[in-house]
Amino acid sequence: MGPPRSKKRRPTFRRLLKTSGVKLENKLKNRQMKQQNVAKKQRKEQKKLRQAVKDAAIRTPRPLETYRKRPEEEEDEEEFLESLPTDMMEDDDLQQMTAMARQASFITRDLSSCGPVHGGKKRSSEVVRSYEKVPRKMARTEEKEVIHLLPIKDKRGVIPQSVERVVKKQQQEEEEEEEEAADEPDELENEEEPESIAELTAEQQEQLRVQKINQKKLLIASLGSAIISDPFGNIKRVKELRGMLMESDPCVAVTVRKLVMVSLMEIFKDIAPTYRIRPLTPAEKAAKVKKETQQLREFEEGLVSQYKFYLEDLEQTIKDWKQKKKKRSQAVGFQSYRGLAEVAIRCLCDLLLALPHFNFHNNIVVVLVPLMNDPVRQVSDMCCDAFGCLCALQVSDMCCDAFRKLFQQDKVGVASLATVRVVSGLVKNLNYNVRPEVLRTLLSLRIKEVEMKKDIEATAPKKKFMNNKEKKIKLHTETLNIVFLIYFRILKKAQKSVLLPVVLEGLANFAHLINLEFFDDLLNVLQSLIQSGDVTNRESLHCIQTVFTILSGQGDVLNIDPLTFYSQLYKMLLRLHAGAPNDDIIIVLRCLNAMLTRRRKQVTLQRAMAFVKRLSTLSLHVLPNASVGILAANRAAMHSFPKCDFLLDNEVQGSGFYLPELDEPEHCHAQNTALWELHTLMRHYHPTVRQFAVHLCQGAPSEGSAALGLELSRRSPVDLFGDYSVKDMTFKPPVAPPGTKKKDRFTAGATLLDAELQRRAQSVLTAAEDRQLDFTATHTPSQH
Repeated sequence: MGPPRSKKRRPTFRRLLKTSGVKLENKLKNRQMKQQNVAKKQRKEQKKLRQAVKDAAIRTPRPLETYRKRPEEEEDEEEFLESLPTDMMEDDDLQQMTAMARQASFITRDLSSCGPVHGGKKRSSEVVRSYEKVPRKMARTEEKEVIHLLPIKDKRGVIPQSVERVVKKQQQEEEEEEEEAADEPDELENEEEPESIAELTAEQQEQLRVQKINQKKLLIASLGSAIISDPFGNIKRVKELRGMLMESDPCVAVTVRKLVMVSLMEIFKDIAPTYRIRPLTPAEKAAKVKKETQQLREFEEGLVSQYKFYLEDLEQTIKDWKQKKKKRSQAVGFQSYRGLAEVAIRCLCDLLLALPHFNFHNNIVVVLVPLMNDPVRQVSDMCCDAFGCLCALQVSDMCCDAFRKLFQQDKVGVASLATVRVVSGLVKNLNYNVRPEVLRTLLSLRIKEVEMKKDIEATAPKKKFMNNKEKKIKLHTETLNIVFLIYFRILKKAQKSVLLPVVLEGLANFAHLINLEFFDDLLNVLQSLIQSGDVTNRESLHCIQTVFTILSGQGDVLNIDPLTFYSQLYKMLLRLHAGAPNDDIIIVLRCLNAMLTRRRKQVTLQRAMAFVKRLSTLSLHVLPNASVGILAANRAAMHSFPKCDFLLDNEVQGSGFYLPELDEPEHCHAQNTALWELHTLMRHYHPTVRQFAVHLCQGAPSEGSAALGLELSRRSPVDLFGDYSVKDMTFKPPVAPPGTKKKDRFTAGATLLDAELQRRAQSVLTAAEDRQLDFTATHTPSQH
């Protein structure tokens, strides 16, 4: 059995983040002290080794064993040596033995070797390995230096190689000075640096800060360009760049961290593949693959690891800001937490949109969804961010805009489903105390088709495999079910919350996709809301829109009389005007399309004429875009109900007289009135309103001189409302600016006079200039 495994585990990055600042600082100090001690020991050993080599080269070898012999032993040894035959050893061998005897390494070991004294036999690989440990600078003398090179290996063994070069005394002095400086404690340097910075003036400190920032920018740029130019070979540089997120210099820490966040975000957007990287199985790791495949695996593994750590750094930055967690190191103050957190959130929003297919996308969603409900704050602590602009956007606005764009560009539906699940959990956990903007983002979902529960589909055999369209429809169905679950919970438990308008708007938007089994309960809830009187006009309009959207789709099979909803809409029309309710006209136009045009077979003529008359009255006191939309809706009603042309005649069509204030369209006797509002609209300041008024006065013909052009006749009332909107303070068609009127000089008007009159005028003017006026001579006192 091998040695017991150490139970001490290497701490993960997340555990390091949770470690207190004091512990991290102590660990850093201990690590630095150990490194300094190891460096000192190495320098001392190198110094001793050089001194030993120098002494060995200069001094003469001494015998290893020195002892005094007795006189008789010395005489016997001389006699023995003289008796030995000298012809048994050649001269070359004698010289070699003499040279070997003079070397101390002949018996013991080579002083330049790092192996043990009695090492025994070694293999050739161990000899080469021991040779690699030998310092390259050996046997230094005052004038020359021997540099050991890589050895040559052949059949006989390892043959050492060396080169001599001249050494200058200045290099020795510089090395000695470096060793002395390294032996001095680093605490002196740390103590002198703050004193030198404190002694600088404010201008010098600012110059020093700018210089440091420029150096950091160059380093970030070099690392980023190296990674982007060769991602496979320089993926380890990401770790070096990510380490700059822990910048500790107080004067540049905030700026450097922001720059690194944005740089890493752009790097990951550039080098991330267009697929999701999955972990390798043990069998795949054990299998032998090509060199290119192995390189790709190493790149993917390093990319996923560094991307994960980067996201954890951003998340920790946001947590520190939310929790107001003060670090022990004073590199970043409290006032800078918001700026760092806003840059981190903006980076996460960009990654959310740029890499929806890549790893950890759901983790980004989990981090950003709660920030959609971030409370509104005053933008008083604006700071310059890494993008070079002020952080004027609120955190919630950034997150809501990001998810709105994500829903609009998500064609598959995987990211939308993950987001809706997290939103549902957030709304439920906060007990429906969320901002309306959180649910308003759900209106941007791209859901056009879902699975409907029908008997035919229920009895049809299930397919084992689905194509891309079927998978997409399944994802959209699951997403919409969660959305309706959110809406129904709020309608049931929080009808008086601020979320009700958004819920009703969402139901009106997705009403055509609601399953048939929910219709009865939903209609009862909406009718009770309208009759309660606790909702605003806009909320009531959304309820009416939802009801008629349902009845115009799958709900046409239901036996429901929506007369009360007609009466509610007819009553609310006179509450609209050119102020803030002008934007509610678009909901009215959608309701009219579902109530009159699509259900023309279920609507009586009296009801249709009552709506046309009240809509004409409404068009007098709204903005031009609303007037155009309302007149276009009247045109569609007159085409659906041709007998509405009775309103263009002054003759009475029955008994009774028109009751304009009655809120029941069936009993107001609209057939006994006329559309006199059209004559007023024919003198409107907007040319399109005038054009529509003339067209309706002629009976809304499809052909002839009074017919509308293709640009107006083919556009729906809702589209016309948006085309002629004055929300951006624009007028369509544009109004020509007034011409500049300059006062003409009198010389230009002189050309209109004849020659004689010009001569007389000129003579009078010249005479007046030459004449000297004498007021005393002109006026004489009266003699009376």
